[in-house]
Parts: sequence; C-alpha cells; structure tokens
Amino acid sequence: MTTIVYKDGVLAYDGRQAKSDTIMSDNVDKCILNKGCYFFLTGPICDFEAFIAAYHGEAITTNIEAFGFVYDGSQLWKSGVSGNELWKQRVTYPDAIGSGYLHTLTAMDMGATAKEAVEWAAKRDVYTGGVIREFKLCE
Repeated sequence: MTTIVYKDGVLAYDGRQAKSDTIMSDNVDKCILNKGCYFFLTGPICDFEAFIAAYHGEAITTNIEAFGFVYDGSQLWKSGVSGNELWKQRVTYPDAIGSGYLHTLTAMDMGATAKEAVEWAAKRDVYTGGVIREFKLCE
C-alpha cells in the first residue's frame, strides 16, 4: 500500500513499496505520467497499467484493485474501479487515500500540510514510509 494526500494544491506521497510484510524499497516515485495525466496510485503495482488503461476508456476485463488520484492538468480526481466500472470524483477539499489515510486526515485536521500528514502516517502505518515527495498542481 501507500499513502497519498491532497491539501492546498499539493499532493504528497510516500516512497515505500512493500510485498506482503516485507519492505522492497523506500524510494519508489509513485507519480506516473500517461497521456497528459499524472497518476498517483495505491494498491497492487501489477494493476496500475490496467487501471490507467481503464481510466483512458479501455474496457475492464480483469479485477483491478488499484485506485488513487489523477491530475489531468486542470482538475484533480479521486478514482478507482468498482466491479467493471471506473468511478471518479472531483477533489476540491483535503483528502487522502491508501493505507495511512486515517492518520493523515487527523494530522490535517490538526493543521498539517500534505507532506507533514504523510510524515505523521509513516510513524504509525507500516506500509507508509521512505522518501516523501510533493507534486504541486497548477491551479
């Protein structure tokens, strides 16, 4: 899993990649640029390609467990797959996704920035950690 947070025009996300209960890397950049959209995904890495294809309109032919935030250059969306349908919701307020999201929501309620919220989640969530990156949206 991972933790991805949006607040005040900034997405922050950790660099931890885990396989079951083993840390594989703490320096994975989870920003994927594809067809002009920036994808910040959580879930099984093997599902990322299928999720991105579904986001761009391809038929969903397999179970996809990936979900996340997508920035299309003008708007931020929270998106995932339910059954064989892609859903997306416009994000206009502080929000978070991934294994440490509850920790980040509390941190933001207490005044933390997006990056600080991910740092707080990394203290309690074993699947959040490593290098924390920021992506500033053009608003």
